[in-house]
Amino acid sequence: MGVRQAVGRWQAVLRWRTLLGDEAAVRNLELLVVALKPKGWRCVELYEKEEYGFPVPLLWVYASGAAEDVGAVVTVRATPGGAWAYFEAGKGRGGLLSPCGDAKQAAERIDRLLKYRMFPNVEWTWPR
Repeated sequence: MGVRQAVGRWQAVLRWRTLLGDEAAVRNLELLVVALKPKGWRCVELYEKEEYGFPVPLLWVYASGAAEDVGAVVTVRATPGGAWAYFEAGKGRGGLLSPCGDAKQAAERIDRLLKYRMFPNVEWTWPR
């Protein structure tokens, strides 16, 4: 088996785990909501497939007030080794934000990402 075939199979397995892992995704997104609220971000939970028509649960995180057009849509995807991670939706695997398991760290990363989008400045970049 070539490298390309092996990578393709792993990607298929991860996609399959992500699509079937709604409970794990929602559980991790709920922990993220709890960690983001004290930072002042608003969260809209888009978890119901039938209602919203998305294949995976999503969390829309955005600013309130004058900067309501600044936000990010976060999802949870399966990662190798049976783990899960937070990703910015729409960016595929390139949108990795943080491994799940430490919602506080993930909230810090999302907080810096959104602050950077509001005020592009080196102060808000990571790693920190």
